[in-house]
Amino acid sequence: MVAEIESSVRQGRIIAIIRGFAPDVCLRLAEAYAKGGIRLVEVTFNQKSPDTWKDTATAIRAIRGRFGGDMRVGAGTVLTGEQLAMCEEAGGEYMITPNVDAGLIRECVRRGLVAMPGAMSPSEAVDAYDAGASFVKIFPAGALGPGYVKALRAPLSHIPFLAVGGIGPDNIADFMRAGCVGAGVGGNLTNKEWIAAGEWGKIEDVARRLVENVKV
Repeated sequence: MVAEIESSVRQGRIIAIIRGFAPDVCLRLAEAYAKGGIRLVEVTFNQKSPDTWKDTATAIRAIRGRFGGDMRVGAGTVLTGEQLAMCEEAGGEYMITPNVDAGLIRECVRRGLVAMPGAMSPSEAVDAYDAGASFVKIFPAGALGPGYVKALRAPLSHIPFLAVGGIGPDNIADFMRAGCVGAGVGGNLTNKEWIAAGEWGKIEDVARRLVENVKV
């Protein structure tokens, strides 16, 4: 399964990030993404509200049940072994973190899931990759800029990088040209006003723009 997910990330290149919505909204968002051409979704854990963790698992399970292998889904902001276990039990196929926790990465790999930890420095990136990460997420990429990613890749070209944080249709191509293999995107893919108004078509349009702009 790991090789399958890694291939899906390299081919799809865009992981839609869903944060702070009820399971039914998460499923509706996933449907909009699919119509726009995005095939990878991350549903994040809210560290401040443990009572919502079950909703994250429920959303992952719902998306997996609706799309099966046609859409890859995993958990984001995973910081503990408990959250990793919840992700796996819900059918999640990958774990995305904001930090480098070598023990958690190794446990993720042991469970047969794909690990995508977040790093900023060269040392963090190397530590994450050496622990077994399939991809290393450069975070916050938008604040650091494509030039930072390009400089990081010069000595670390063997590590597949994802750009996450401040990425959208207008700058995603710049990060792909800098050498990233993919990107995580939230922003207008979870525009609260559009969701409240039921304007799913606008979210689909953003998804289409991202899919088109990532082809560089």
